[in-house]
Amino acid sequence: MDVILKYFPDLTDKQRCQFAALEPLYHDWNSKINVISRKDIDSLYEHHVLHSLAIAKSVNFREGTRVLDLGTGGGFPGIPLAILFPNAHFKLIDGTGKKILVVKEIIKAIGLENCEAEQLRGENETGKYDFIVSRAVMPLPDLVKIVKKNIGKTQRNALPNGLLCLKGGNVNEEVKQYKHIIDITDISNLFDEKWFKGKYLIYLPL
Repeated sequence: MDVILKYFPDLTDKQRCQFAALEPLYHDWNSKINVISRKDIDSLYEHHVLHSLAIAKSVNFREGTRVLDLGTGGGFPGIPLAILFPNAHFKLIDGTGKKILVVKEIIKAIGLENCEAEQLRGENETGKYDFIVSRAVMPLPDLVKIVKKNIGKTQRNALPNGLLCLKGGNVNEEVKQYKHIIDITDISNLFDEKWFKGKYLIYLPL
């Protein structure tokens, strides 16, 4: 967990305990239900938790902010963000029931009170949110089509409401139709671990 404290040294005792609890919980659940790649589970904090927290380097979710994590998989980026921003509310959805089962159990085990999970496809989510977050779920234009309906009109944050998406590889083709308004952050400029080379945080106001 040292890699989390390296970039987020001001965590409360409760947040430190919640982050520390993730490793044994994910190891245990992953042995029963594969929610994280077997080769990746030993790099949980760097590849999954810290990667998720790249979003926190671009926006400081204010109290009352509503965030939807679409296609959360094993709970990323939603669970790490919910730990870091206890005064914001997070809803994590995924179409795969087994993954949502694990996410619900981890939320319960670490006492995460500002977070809920539901087995649901993005097309069927009807709620309104300030931000949609996702991690490499689908091509950006497809994602925008699904989530535009879920962006609320009330602005609570310095950053206008929109989509925050973690992506890897060559993103030029995906973003070209949004080039006039999109913001792309190279995550290797935020975190100096080599694994983040070629990984990006895309912000698109909607």
